[in-house]
Amino acid sequence: MIRVQQADFDMNQEYQALISDDCSSGAVVMFVGRVRDVNQGHQIDELYLEHYPEMTNKYLSQLEQQARALWPLENVSIIHRVGPLQLEDKIVLVGVSSVHREAAFEAAQYLMDLLKTNAPFWKKEVIEGGHNRWVEANHKDTIAAAQWA
Repeated sequence: MIRVQQADFDMNQEYQALISDDCSSGAVVMFVGRVRDVNQGHQIDELYLEHYPEMTNKYLSQLEQQARALWPLENVSIIHRVGPLQLEDKIVLVGVSSVHREAAFEAAQYLMDLLKTNAPFWKKEVIEGGHNRWVEANHKDTIAAAQWA
């Protein structure tokens, strides 16, 4: 399941969706990214995410298919929010279920690493003093994604 939305999501509901009608999964791994208060040395007041829906949905669908080809996954959920977000708001959820924990952990890491660096989302931060700045790719994230090549 892939969703790009402005609305918040409920972790418990998303967990239940991952395990619904699934008696074979012994592992469920969920990652949630949130808006933090400091980024690259600046105090964050607000975050705004933009995307191009057709590109984003296509990329996320391909990413899910790639993960399913690499690991034996039962269910996959990718939820990414767009629009204005406040401190502590949930931004992204990556959830996977699998028979074994190794596949679930690795697939969740893979999905998040590639989503973070390659998905067509654009982040604008409102930092102290009301200034806006577009967030560029983090070198650490690029290295993490490169390990999967």
